[in-house]
Amino acid sequence: MNALLVRDLRLAFRAGGGFGLGLAFFLIVVTLVPFAVGPQADLLARIAAGILWLGALLACLLSLDRILALDWEDGSLDLLATSPLPLEAALAVKALAHWLTTGLPLVLAAPVLGVLLNLPGPGYVWTCLSLVIGTPALSVIGAFGAALTVGLRRGGLLLSLIVLPLYVPTLIFGAEAARRGADGLDPTTPLLMLGGITAGVVALMPFASAAVLRVNLR
Repeated sequence: MNALLVRDLRLAFRAGGGFGLGLAFFLIVVTLVPFAVGPQADLLARIAAGILWLGALLACLLSLDRILALDWEDGSLDLLATSPLPLEAALAVKALAHWLTTGLPLVLAAPVLGVLLNLPGPGYVWTCLSLVIGTPALSVIGAFGAALTVGLRRGGLLLSLIVLPLYVPTLIFGAEAARRGADGLDPTTPLLMLGGITAGVVALMPFASAAVLRVNLR
C-alpha cells in the first residue's frame, strides 16, 4: 500500500499529472469573485465561507478523472485488480493520494485566499477545520465516480454529473459550519454532521468503487 501511495504521488507531481491544477483553479475562482460582486466588504464577508467551500469543491472535481485514467492508459489497472492487495484498499489509497495532492493544498491555501474575500477573523479556523473534515469525502466520492466512468471516452462530463449530486450534503454542512464560525455562532452541529458524512463515505464508498470497477474491467 505504501508503494502504491508513493507511486500515485509521483504521478501527480509529474508534468500532466494534475498537481497544482486544482490549486490554480481555486485561486482563479476566489480572485474573480470580488470583481463579480463588487468592492463591497460586508457582502464579501457574508459569502466568503461559502465561496471558499464552493471553490474547493470545484477544484477537487477538476482532477477526479486522473485518479484512474493514467492506470487505465498504461494497463496497470488490470494488474492492480489481480494483485494480492484488495481492490477496495487500492482505491482507498488512490483517494488518499488525490486528497494529499489536491485537497490538502486547498486547505492550506484557504486562509490566504480568505483575505481576498474579507473573511471575518473567527472564520479562518472554522473554515480550515471544516475543509480538513470534509475534503476527504470529496476525494473518496470522486474515486467512486472515476471507477464508474473509467475507460469511457470523454467520461469527464459524465463523471461530473454523477459526482456533483453526491457532493451536495458535504457542501451544505461544510459551508454552514464555516459560516456559523465566521458569524460567531456555534458550528458544532454542522461539523458533527460533516464528520459523520465523511466517516460513512470513507467506510463504505471504497467497497462500492471496487464493485463497479470490477464490472468495468470484465
